[in-house]
Amino acid sequence: MDTIRHLYRIGHGPSSSHTMAPRHAAETFYRDHPDAAHYTVTLYGSLALTGKGHFTDKAILEVLPPERTEIEWKPDETLAFHPNGMKFTATFDQSDRIEEWVVYSVGGGALSVGPDDDERLHIYPHKNIAEIMDYCMRTGKQYWEYVEECEGPEIWDYLAEVRRKMYAAIDRGLKNEGVIPGGLGLNRKAAIYLRRGKLMNPTMASVGRLISYTLAVSEENATGGEVVTAPTCGSCGVVPGILRYLEENLQHSEETVLKALATAGLFGNVVKHNGSISGAMVGCQGEVGVAASMAAAACAQLYSCSIRQIEYAAEMALEHHLGLTCDPILGLVQVPCIERNAFAVGTAIFVGEYVFFTDGTHFVSFDEVVETMMKTGLDMPSLYRETSEGGLAKFAKTGADRTYIGNIIPVPQPKP
Repeated sequence: MDTIRHLYRIGHGPSSSHTMAPRHAAETFYRDHPDAAHYTVTLYGSLALTGKGHFTDKAILEVLPPERTEIEWKPDETLAFHPNGMKFTATFDQSDRIEEWVVYSVGGGALSVGPDDDERLHIYPHKNIAEIMDYCMRTGKQYWEYVEECEGPEIWDYLAEVRRKMYAAIDRGLKNEGVIPGGLGLNRKAAIYLRRGKLMNPTMASVGRLISYTLAVSEENATGGEVVTAPTCGSCGVVPGILRYLEENLQHSEETVLKALATAGLFGNVVKHNGSISGAMVGCQGEVGVAASMAAAACAQLYSCSIRQIEYAAEMALEHHLGLTCDPILGLVQVPCIERNAFAVGTAIFVGEYVFFTDGTHFVSFDEVVETMMKTGLDMPSLYRETSEGGLAKFAKTGADRTYIGNIIPVPQPKP
């Protein structure tokens, strides 16, 4: 199983699979062929269907020279290995030389050239949570101790940087207000919710902080800000939201929070290894669902739960996100993505509190839910897997046809 460094990737939003990974692919191709006269980047399937909303073209053209680069969109053509396929082609002056590279964005910012390719660092000897839990029970170790044993003590420096970047995104998100670019006219809400919470009773103020911290990161991601995949950009608000909230509420030290971050990463890593964290492959259950699972595991650990209770929390949070579709309106990581992060963090903390009262005994295992999630995702029609061809993306109206509710100012309607 891979290092959690590849789960927690630091980069710019709004999408780890549609922005971060294509940019990295462009950097790799440009490094290998800097002297090409012309570049063509062909985007297939989900990358083509929602790439403009995810700034895929912008990410690529920030690397490859725009005056020498053409981007082709092929939404009706999906390559066999993964829905997020792309082909880079380089041609050269006064030569018939052509260089091509087909690569796939497989979720969480990771790239692969096919089923035989593996960027993973195989440092974990166990392949699922059942095996890990058995090992921890026999040795008396906690999940975070197992992570340290496999990753080495240097993992703490990396996780400290992850925590710093997560909290920096919260702080920036709480300072910024206004409309999020993209065309939906969606306003940032994190700062407003935090201020409103401070005017209410302690319970509501606490809820306001949890929601606002999560929204702050998700809104930063939606504007292309720097975030940490946890496990993806689209679900990046859940884990930092719950960590910052519980660190303040329970007065935990940074060291304790880093241990919870390691545990969360371990559970996310198992899903990535045995299932998928790609919305284009399994829908949003693989993104927000896994983020809620990771956050619930971290929450349970910060509540001093046992390893069995922590597994229960991770299982329950993922179980109750099964079947969640990925249907972003206009292909933007805004609606329903941002609110979905806020609701997921609420689920995560409730699950953590729920398992605190139990002895950890439960019917369905975490590994069984991961297997079910993967099967559910593959059974899900492609229009519900980050293609913007179904669900809210198809039936929610935008622009002049939009019916506005409450105190939102409607778009002016043309006179008949």
